[in-house]
Amino acid sequence: MTDLTHTPDWVKNAIFYQIFPDRFAKSKNVEKPEHLEPWSLPVTQHGFKGGDLLGVCEHLDYLQDLGVTALYFNPIFASAANHRYHTFDYYQVDPILGGNTAYFTLLEEVHRRGMYLILDGVFNHASRGFFQFHHILENGEKSPYRDWFTVYGYPLNAYHDKPNYSAWWNMPALPQFNTDNPRVREFLFGIARYWIEQGADGWRLDVPFEIKDPEFWRKFRVITKEANPDAYLVGEIPSEAQEWLQGDMFDAVMNYQFTAACVGFFGKGSRDDGLISGMMGLPEIPELDASDFAQRTRQLLEIYPRQNALAQLNLLDSHDMPRFLSMVRGKKDAFRLASLFQMTYPGAPCIYYGDEIGLMGGRDPDCRAPFPWDEAVWDHDLHNAIRTYTHLRLKHPVLRAGEFEPVFAQEACLAYLRHLDGEQLFVLLNTGHSTWDFNVPVEKWFANAVEFEDLLGGEGAVIEEGHLRKGQLPPWQGAVLKPIS
Repeated sequence: MTDLTHTPDWVKNAIFYQIFPDRFAKSKNVEKPEHLEPWSLPVTQHGFKGGDLLGVCEHLDYLQDLGVTALYFNPIFASAANHRYHTFDYYQVDPILGGNTAYFTLLEEVHRRGMYLILDGVFNHASRGFFQFHHILENGEKSPYRDWFTVYGYPLNAYHDKPNYSAWWNMPALPQFNTDNPRVREFLFGIARYWIEQGADGWRLDVPFEIKDPEFWRKFRVITKEANPDAYLVGEIPSEAQEWLQGDMFDAVMNYQFTAACVGFFGKGSRDDGLISGMMGLPEIPELDASDFAQRTRQLLEIYPRQNALAQLNLLDSHDMPRFLSMVRGKKDAFRLASLFQMTYPGAPCIYYGDEIGLMGGRDPDCRAPFPWDEAVWDHDLHNAIRTYTHLRLKHPVLRAGEFEPVFAQEACLAYLRHLDGEQLFVLLNTGHSTWDFNVPVEKWFANAVEFEDLLGGEGAVIEEGHLRKGQLPPWQGAVLKPIS
């Protein structure tokens, strides 16, 4: 019998990569319509660049070299929007992406490589082109589907500023499902089950708090876990999410609370508060010193059951917010150290496509720019650093499942211990503008003299009289120390 409270073990060991399908890569083997925007020109709100799923398939070598083991796709189903949150057919992959054929080709290759793939589930709202809604649009109150949505009057004002039906954020293009209707629930649960049975490894669930019915999500969990007990269910919940992570709804949430903490600490002194304001609907994000940051990141592990804390999707940015580099005014040292923390902290780290080569971008649509495949424009130092951090995480289980224990946190300097089954790693971060001559008490964990090597290639360290002494850690540098004696 399936243990519904268990979170998938593969997630706890995964490094995710988020792909906005229209903007990552395009293949010459996918036929395209005319009038696509040139890949190299700035994005527009409604323009299509023509990225597709075979393009992703053709770049899996790049992703694996980066250390990626799992892919999270923004919506891929048939839609009249470049972001594809306006779904009109949940059983057909968008033809511009290559259709179902391209999807199953990609999925087969992903699984052949031992990787995983999760889909974006948009079950709160559909689109004006969705069959049942269009049926009401054509037939009014005579439509047998009129109870699939909450309609306040006829004819539908589907192209007016003020729709006379329930619509997400009152946008006429996004009619909200009436999930109290058993037939609607059956339809949505059928979609959830179908794509898991077809091999998808989980769902990222869009604005699930808009379906204000816990029983809906409890049933959703049962349906998907029956199809695959290791399916990953991650909800888009920007706030703390205790009620969602009790073993009966989601495995994890998109950890925007983690994002906010990282912006507050690593962005201190360089933040673009104009871009940060209102990020994901969160309240004002305060600047944090090392002590505040250590306290907050430890708290984010303690407010959830351990099964869920280890499965959290830890992201620095996403398609719904400015890129981290832009939020810190292009300060690459801040992004690099934030990434080192992300890769050495419990939970499943998620890289937003292009961040690793220095892609910048403000609010939507600027945060959704095409990936530049001309390597001449890449920040190779940043790419190599991110790659080093991901492979370090993949090599050391302690960084994925070990305990997280802050050891020292003052002003701009942070040290924390990861330990698991006898393996111990110290991580040190200096986000200040001066060298850290550190002298960290560690007698609690090491009674005898121990020598350390820095897995990032820096100077080693020793323990003397119960204190970790490494000499100096330069500004905006990190170290990952492993005992060697």
